Amino acid sequence: MSARALALCGSPRAGSNTQTYLEAALQVLGEHGVETELIALRGKTIHSCKACYACWRHGGDICQIADDDFRPIFEKMLSADALIVGSPVHYSAVHPDLWSVLVRAGFPGMAGHPHSAPRPFARKVGGPITVARRAGQNFALAQLLLWFNINGFIVPGSIYWPVGVARSVGDAAKDTEGIETAVAFAENVAWLLEKTQT
Repeated sequence: MSARALALCGSPRAGSNTQTYLEAALQVLGEHGVETELIALRGKTIHSCKACYACWRHGGDICQIADDDFRPIFEKMLSADALIVGSPVHYSAVHPDLWSVLVRAGFPGMAGHPHSAPRPFARKVGGPITVARRAGQNFALAQLLLWFNINGFIVPGSIYWPVGVARSVGDAAKDTEGIETAVAFAENVAWLLEKTQT
């Protein structure tokens, strides 16, 4: 398979639990012959969307904010066949850095009439994984699923919702069910990539 998968890790921590779940998913994809890459947003500067509509005025061109790390990440998102994003849950919501990337990535594709606009992510495969100490994963998961849906992704399921239960560094490795869910999700991503690449 000549497909490419990109994972975005929204955790601000080094060696984060979120990254552990993403790496479990990417390992499965790699075993299926998918080229994989993980980008950690930790340490990167990501400005939030300014709602300036410059991307719309330039025919759906990418975001005009140029003084941060968004552009190379966005270009890799465009070239990937599959996108998996992982976020720690803060106050039952997605981490702001990851959300800023996603909002700015999706907004240009909505330029013009929403039904005729170019959709750069249409029919790509992907989905989210959210991680929390105790609760709140489903709220953040729903937030991310709405983004994947409106951008035209094909989102596969798993054996459970793709959420992790972890707090301290290393907890993810103890969350057997969470890892198994990430693995099953990745198996379905690989299956879909095989179907859509032929």
